[in-house]
Amino acid sequence: MWWSRASAALLWPWQPVWTKSLTRSDSLAAVTTFCVWAPILFGPLIGTLADRARRRPLLIWTNLGIAVVLLPLLAVRSSDQIWILFAVLIVYGTSSVLLDAAEAALVATAVPETLRGDFNGLRMTAREGMKLVAPLLGALLFVQFGGTAVALLDAVTFVLAAIAFALIRVSEPVPRPAEAQRWSVQAAEGIRYLRHHWVLWRLVLAGAATMGVAGLNGASVYAVVDAGLQRPPAFAGVLYAVQGIGSVVIGLFAGALLRRMPERVFAAAGIMLFAMGVALRVVPSVPVVLLARAMIGAGLPCVLIAAMTAVQRETSGQLVGRVAATVNTPLFAPHAIALAAGAVLLALVDHRALLLAAGTAAAIAAVGCLLGSRARTQAAGPAPGGSARVEDSDTEGTETAHESR
Repeated sequence: MWWSRASAALLWPWQPVWTKSLTRSDSLAAVTTFCVWAPILFGPLIGTLADRARRRPLLIWTNLGIAVVLLPLLAVRSSDQIWILFAVLIVYGTSSVLLDAAEAALVATAVPETLRGDFNGLRMTAREGMKLVAPLLGALLFVQFGGTAVALLDAVTFVLAAIAFALIRVSEPVPRPAEAQRWSVQAAEGIRYLRHHWVLWRLVLAGAATMGVAGLNGASVYAVVDAGLQRPPAFAGVLYAVQGIGSVVIGLFAGALLRRMPERVFAAAGIMLFAMGVALRVVPSVPVVLLARAMIGAGLPCVLIAAMTAVQRETSGQLVGRVAATVNTPLFAPHAIALAAGAVLLALVDHRALLLAAGTAAAIAAVGCLLGSRARTQAAGPAPGGSARVEDSDTEGTETAHESR
């Protein structure tokens, strides 16, 4: 599965660069990023496909399909052909949403419950680790051979991902026939389940708030480098690398930590660490800012790992694809919105005030993730096929699940 992470890390940073080099337009360069992120808004609908088919074959054919879809990029040579890049990136982004949903569902089937935290942590480590390596490789290819070389190598990595999934041996149940149900009805089941499952819903709300703060934090990176540290813009690359190292480290230890505490506690601790890192960035000191970036890198993934692990444990196999894709929509959409908002706010307020406000908001989200410790039982809505309603409890139910492992 890490090959898919490598593919994203390789191509994504160079989409706007490629567009900018062809069109000389900043606005069109921004559109390329939007094309990849926009499909996540339709996560519940896209994730439904992951519950209508066996996940392993779906992952194999989707990876092969992306490899084929990337090939038209080899024909992009001028600004007149930029529409090809936009079209490919929309399909690319849609397929990425589907891959994430199908992978989450396959993990719930193939990986024992006690090891899912370890697996999700290692996935995070692989993704962040590839972010440290793949962009450098992409940069060399782009400078030497242009964007087509990056696209071609990216297509090869998706073929390798398909081969990796083909080598996995897992027994998957055949999905129930769903011809009688409309696509929108099945998508609504995932939304309804998440909305009425208090354990998952609280993690998602905390994660959405945290990712929104992460967008504000990301928008201020060059203000910190320039006005705060008096360093050239290229120094931002050092900060990104330190943050990536922090994420790699937490991914290695996430599984062990999740076996010792409920997801909500793990997520809240990570959010609080992230909040302190954001606030520390106001200090005009290189060592302090480097420490802050490491704290951000270690803290931010915690809520993402906790949310996905909880989804895989708390959701039945026939719903997990839809629920996982539904979770990703509120988790990641605020990040893109906050990036744009942060760019506007930086023109109006000092970056230090923005960072302090963002750190405070993240700390409040951490506290909110821990509140409501009394058991709260709610119905998660009817499961597909008319099965019994699922009951879930808040804190006590989560802690009992951990104690029974």
